[in-house]
Amino acid sequence: MEYRNLGLSGLKVSEISLGSWLTYGGSVGGNTARDCVMKAYELGINFFDTSDAYYRGEAEKVLGEVLQELPRTSYVLATKVFFPMGSGPNDRGLSRKHIMEECNASLKRLKTDYIDLYQCHRYDPETPLDETLRALDDLVTQGKILYAGVSEWSAEQITAASQIAHQYNLHPLISNQPEYNMLQRRIEREVVPVSEREGLGQVVFSPLAQGVLTGKYRPGQPLPAGSRATDSRTNQFMPQLLQDQTLQAVENLRPVAHQLNLTLSQLALAWVLHNSNVASAITGATRPEQVVENTGASGVTLSEDVLEAIETALQGVVRYQ
Repeated sequence: MEYRNLGLSGLKVSEISLGSWLTYGGSVGGNTARDCVMKAYELGINFFDTSDAYYRGEAEKVLGEVLQELPRTSYVLATKVFFPMGSGPNDRGLSRKHIMEECNASLKRLKTDYIDLYQCHRYDPETPLDETLRALDDLVTQGKILYAGVSEWSAEQITAASQIAHQYNLHPLISNQPEYNMLQRRIEREVVPVSEREGLGQVVFSPLAQGVLTGKYRPGQPLPAGSRATDSRTNQFMPQLLQDQTLQAVENLRPVAHQLNLTLSQLALAWVLHNSNVASAITGATRPEQVVENTGASGVTLSEDVLEAIETALQGVVRYQ
């Protein structure tokens, strides 16, 4: 496993990380979650990502329980705040009240004294940005979080946050967590350049496009039984990805991966990591074998010829919006 600095900070995270969206605390049982986390740790993954919103705190509870078995200083723990955690008007968003209260709740669920990376899960247009940033800064000062980041913020929002942090001498944001993969590249045009300028690194989610880039879904064939695409709890993000044109484009990648002695998953992850602003690719896993396969992408270098072959294979299905 290789490691990269997260933005301009001194924090080093594994190129492949393990997330818990749509898995732990919900569709994946506790024993399996433990097996996946332990296999990840064994293989050098030190970055574990979750959110209070994943199954309303259940993912944090599962991850917190498992990580109790490991030395706290040996891993980087990330969670998020924004989405509703109750029915009250202040049980959501990025107000000082919700950030402070939900950070304390996450600490209890995660069974830890501090969170390494605390992320604003979305931008909150109903809360002044300086209120949000001052709350995060206070949490750093209190030692409850070590670093702050955001998720799915636009280039304009990242710029505004950086300006406020500089103006008031607040701890800077060090990361953004966007969707990014071979098929969805909207961050490349504005978010990545602005992040590089302002010192943020990307920790990207869905690097395998909800599993489509693993090659498990074949054009003209039934969906695999038990797959994410057949589960009503998880398939709402997938209809556009399951179009035959997209699936055929993924099939076109098989010879490229074979040439490099890589699986399709490893090729897709290596492609994401080719972007130097990406510090880590957050992967999901429902079996330890998937963790083993995914970690095989760390350290892989893709030549210009390979990158061109990938562009040719995916012609017509790449999205920049």
